[in-house]
Amino acid sequence: MPEQVVFGMEVFLNGLMAGVLYALVALGFVLIYKASGIFNYAQGVMALFSAMTLVGVMNGQVPFSHLINAIFGTEIHHFGWHLPALAGILLTMGIMVILAWLVQKVIFKHLVNQAPIILFMATIGLAYFMEGFGDLMWGGEIKKLDVGIPQGINLWIDETTFNIFDYGFFIDNLDIFATVVAIFLVFALVAFAQYTKQGRAMRAVADDHQAALSVGVSLNFIWVMVWSLAGFVALIAGIMWGTKSGVQFSLSLIALKALPVLMLGGFTSIPGAIVGGLIIGVGEKMFEFLVGPLIGGATENWFAYVLALLFLVFRPQGLFGEKIIERV
Repeated sequence: MPEQVVFGMEVFLNGLMAGVLYALVALGFVLIYKASGIFNYAQGVMALFSAMTLVGVMNGQVPFSHLINAIFGTEIHHFGWHLPALAGILLTMGIMVILAWLVQKVIFKHLVNQAPIILFMATIGLAYFMEGFGDLMWGGEIKKLDVGIPQGINLWIDETTFNIFDYGFFIDNLDIFATVVAIFLVFALVAFAQYTKQGRAMRAVADDHQAALSVGVSLNFIWVMVWSLAGFVALIAGIMWGTKSGVQFSLSLIALKALPVLMLGGFTSIPGAIVGGLIIGVGEKMFEFLVGPLIGGATENWFAYVLALLFLVFRPQGLFGEKIIERV
């Protein structure tokens, strides 16, 4: 088999793995939009904040230590203990639930039935607040996140492909782990939305806030639950991306790469987030591999957005989104 074909197969597989990581971020957008009609601009920052919080609690870092030391002239930085990864994840999840309750209590409780643009602007404000609050709480330096997820080349895949093609494929163990987690999340979230009382109530709230209230659905509870679920998904995405590239400001920008994923998969489809992520991941890698050398490279920076633009023109609801028909 020609070497370029074999190398293309490796690029294809790595594109699938990258697409899964994009999809993990997109899932949080879908959850909130599906339940409340809000496009949550803050989802990427939630992933950053959750990853920063996880590193902080695992390392026993004193929250707001920089501020405390500046005000009181102390040198306090750490409590002197370290938490295991599982305990740190559970504690961070608890913090994200508290954050969800505060977001509902302080912001969205007062914005019921407001225009979508007002809700969207509220999430922009929330994003910048959380970004600054996270830096103030945990510091803005790049942090290393290690929760025990295997990393590095998968030797079994490398040896197997070498025996078949005389060329070993480099597939990261972290990407394989993320794929398994994403598949589990999709099945769990779909089952929750379709077969549980809370999931049906969530969809009712998305259709009409006032109608849901009139039949006894607690809007406050549903929104806290949805933002908690989105916080959990953000934590998973933050763990994967933070382990891969470190916990830093750029982690919040992965939300921008999730936008084309949503446009392809549809803003209301949980499976669509995964399919859209895979299409974007494979598409940008293969386009760079096949076309990039002919036009100067760096196509991964814009390919996803051009593809999303084409979808907006010809199928604005995405592959799995619900087509909205309004009769006037």
